[in-house]
Amino acid sequence: MMPPGDDRDLLAARFEENRARLRAVAYRMLGSLSEADDAVQEAWLRLHRSNADAIDNLAGWLTTVTARVCLDLLRTRESRREETLEPDRVRIPDPIVSNAAGMDPEHEALLADSVGLALLVVLETLPPAERLAFVLHDMFAVPFDEIAPIVDRSPTAARQLASRARRRVHGAPRTSQGDPQEQRRVVDAFLAAAREGDFEGLLAVLDPDVVLRADAGALPLSREVRGAREVAAGAMQFAALARSGRPALVNGAAGLVAAPEGRPFSVLGFTIAGGRIVEIDVLADPERLAAIDLTVLDG
Repeated sequence: MMPPGDDRDLLAARFEENRARLRAVAYRMLGSLSEADDAVQEAWLRLHRSNADAIDNLAGWLTTVTARVCLDLLRTRESRREETLEPDRVRIPDPIVSNAAGMDPEHEALLADSVGLALLVVLETLPPAERLAFVLHDMFAVPFDEIAPIVDRSPTAARQLASRARRRVHGAPRTSQGDPQEQRRVVDAFLAAAREGDFEGLLAVLDPDVVLRADAGALPLSREVRGAREVAAGAMQFAALARSGRPALVNGAAGLVAAPEGRPFSVLGFTIAGGRIVEIDVLADPERLAAIDLTVLDG
């Protein structure tokens, strides 16, 4: 039943107080900005239809509802992947692209705790229930007795889900190491070497065991490449495209956007450790790139 006008305004205000956190939960769960917004909107609709006066802990209730919506979306996504026989397809989460000079407050809220693109890529490999348990407990400190009913398990089983996820996530860098200036120096050196076709220059900034993942959507270009020489050889083939590379922040770390003639062709997120690039995550899906607002790079 819809609450009266004044109560409805108060409910809306209380929901807005929780929106940033709910969106952060949904983004980590789904790796999709549009789906995260849809999940948060669905949480609002369910709150609107509920008896809000009977909810003791509104923040907890909203987190639980948002998590349930996300879990359903993840299970649907997994079923589609099985139906299309694409279990090994590389999927890069939606990158959050900001001006290289700094992020706006909305992006800062979404990326609290420095959640880099590399970590989100690892989360994409987790089964839905494991991902939910890990995100809610390890990232948002939700107790296992509250997670358990969401995944239809006991608290002990929910703890085991998070533990399995933690083992798979262990060792995955949350974001680039080093200060922003050092990150930018390394990425700029990579870009300069790619533009000049400088193979040795590329090897100098790539970790010997570097991993490159590319998600081109429906195009037959999605792949994973391992090793400095292999990644450098691939970068040499895109020297012309590198000339359109523009510095950006990608999930809070130094990154690049390739936009020939102002149209986004790819977004590159880098993970840097020890002064070298250890991971490159490339989103080159035309459909998803079309939704990215490049005007943020002009500020």
